[in-house]
Parts: sequence; C-alpha cells; structure tokens
Amino acid sequence: MTTTHFDYLIVGGGMVADTAARGIREIDADGSIGILSDDVDEPYTRPALSKKLWTDDEFTWDEVPLGTAGDTGADIRLRTRATAIRPEAHEVDAVDETFSYGKLLIATGGKPVPLPVDDRSNGERVLSFRTAEDYRRLRALADEVDRIAVVGGGYIGSELAAALVQNGVDTVLVHTGAVLGDAVFPAGLAERFEKLFRDAGVEIVAGSKVEGGDADAEGVRLSLENGDEVRADAVVSGLGIEVAAGLAERAGLAVDDGVVVDAQLRASIDGIYAAGDAASYPDRLLGRRRVEHVDNANEQGKTAGRNLAGAAEAYTHTPYSYSAVFGIRYEAVGTLDAELDTVEDWVDTERGVVYYLDDDRVVGVLLWNVEGARDAARAVLAEADTLTRDDLTGRIR
Repeated sequence: MTTTHFDYLIVGGGMVADTAARGIREIDADGSIGILSDDVDEPYTRPALSKKLWTDDEFTWDEVPLGTAGDTGADIRLRTRATAIRPEAHEVDAVDETFSYGKLLIATGGKPVPLPVDDRSNGERVLSFRTAEDYRRLRALADEVDRIAVVGGGYIGSELAAALVQNGVDTVLVHTGAVLGDAVFPAGLAERFEKLFRDAGVEIVAGSKVEGGDADAEGVRLSLENGDEVRADAVVSGLGIEVAAGLAERAGLAVDDGVVVDAQLRASIDGIYAAGDAASYPDRLLGRRRVEHVDNANEQGKTAGRNLAGAAEAYTHTPYSYSAVFGIRYEAVGTLDAELDTVEDWVDTERGVVYYLDDDRVVGVLLWNVEGARDAARAVLAEADTLTRDDLTGRIR
C-alpha cells in the first residue's frame, strides 16, 4: 500500500474543505494540502442545490463549483473514503492508500437519514438529498415523471417541495407536524408559512411519519404510521443528517454529538482539528453546540484552516441559518423552538422579528424578510442577560 504525505490533510470534501484550504493559504503559501472526499464532485456551494438552481434562471451550474484546487493548489482525491485515522502514526487509511499528515482536519459532515422504503428501483425513484449528484438525479426525475413525494418538513424538505412545484411537478409534502413549520415557528406564522405551499399547489400530508413502503420501476408507495398511503412516481427525503463522527470515535477522539473541539477547533488529540457539521464547539454566545448550516461551514472552515497553519485563533463567530421559499427569506441566529416562549415584533404581515426566550432570556432570533440585521440579532443574544421582554419590541428594524 502506497503512502502519500501532506502537510495538511482534510478528510471530507465539502464547503469546509474549501474554506479550510483557503484559510491555510492565508498563512502558508507553500504547504501541501490534501483533501480526501468520497463525493464525485470537487467542493461546491451546497445551498444552491435546493434553492437557486431551481428558482433563478440566471444562476447556472457553472457557478456551483468553488474552484478549490485551482485557487489553493489542493490535491483533491475524489471517490476516496477514509477508513481509519491513526493519530500516533499521523496517518489516515483509505481503501487502497495511506496518507500521512502534519496536521489533520476532520470535516466529514453527515449522511442523510434514509427512508425506510424497500427500494427495488435501484435508486432510480428513491433518493435522499445531500450531494450535487442527488441534485442531478432529482432534476432528471422532475423532467421524467409527473408526481414526486417529498418527505420531511424542515429546511431541505420545504425547499425541495417549493422547488419542485415551481418547476411544474405535482408535489406532495409528507411531514410529521400538525402544521408545516410548527416545530420552529409560532403557531400563526406556521399557518402563514404552510399557506404559501398550499397556494402554490403543494399537497400537504401532515401529522404522520413514513414507517415503510416500496418502490419499483413503476413508482413509489409510502406507508404512513396512521395507516394511510401516499403514492407517487418518485420520492425524495429531506430528513436531516446523521453526523459522521464514527471515524473520529474509532480513532479515540472525544465525541459527543459530533467531534468535541475547543475554541480553536482542536480535537482531543494533538494535531487534529474538526469543523463544520461534524464538530461540537463552544459558541461564545450560546454555549456548546453543533451547527449544520453553510455560514458555519464557511467561517469555521476558514478558522480551522488558519489554525492548522499555526494561527491559534479562537472561533468567535456565531453563525446564522437561512432559507428562501416562494419569495420570502428568513434568517435565524441561535435556537428556534416553537415550545419556547416568544415575543413577536411585526412591521406588517410580511416583515418581522421573533425572539425565542428560555426563562425570559433570549436564546434565538428569527428575522422574517428582514435584511441586514444578523449582527443586531447577535447583539441581542450577547446582551440577553440584561434585556427584558419590553426591551425587545422595536429593537431590530
């Protein structure tokens, strides 16, 4: 088995790998960078897969790749799955090659939660949605078939349902809530959110989980827990991810809902760092958390890369998340949970701010069609101990 050495080795080929390589280059112009990716595409902008590529005719596929190799000189090994990290030897094993490293970054992200469907279509009609290859397959299905079921009412599921129906596909959205978005939005806002989908023609099947089903060359049958069935020509799931921390755990690294890192994104063994979806880190405003959104991938990847190259900087950014469907855009900083107490501050029915409180302390801010206010939301979280409910109304405009 051959061994290849890199000064900096990144396991994972997503957006974290891209920004980490760029972060390394800010400090070290010459050190060798290796990226091990089990994807078939070099790093790309993942949010476009469920947003702009479907809804913006001027946004083309050419804008999706990030140009990592050309811009940083990184050696990207596609279709390469790391099988073991051996920290004492400073080595990572892949299926048929070993890579040695000076510093290692774990950016393994996660794998989509699969549907419990007996798939006899060989993946032709049943797919999870995570990669560019998944996008290409769903795009082909949207042209080939009449009716597609989407399972999952979170970010990805709602964005895919909106994307498909706006591209002329008969779309049915299956989710477990009573109202779409009711796990994160206050009741009235969830009802308005769901209405956007119904008005666009999305059929919504609420309140029941997919517990089984089957698919063949003719179509898909989904069995719901309440005994009902949903039939479609194909199904795509957006049920979130299972964090890919097994490689780190087997290597002896501390893992607790992700690879546990400190403020500098250092894992529990010297010379190893982690960032992105797979990292559990101490947020300076919100405490230890793991974040599965692009802003965190970009900012944390950059800091990790700089630290691999010796910067020794704390990651102080509190990331935001966002979604865009049917002409509305919402952004969030912190925790959004409909079971928390909320203070709503609406300019009109289209624009407003929702504050989420735990024991009268703000822990999350939702910006609904409010632009340029993310820093203001972070300021509210930073000052949460000194703010009363009465201080919140009118604070962000």
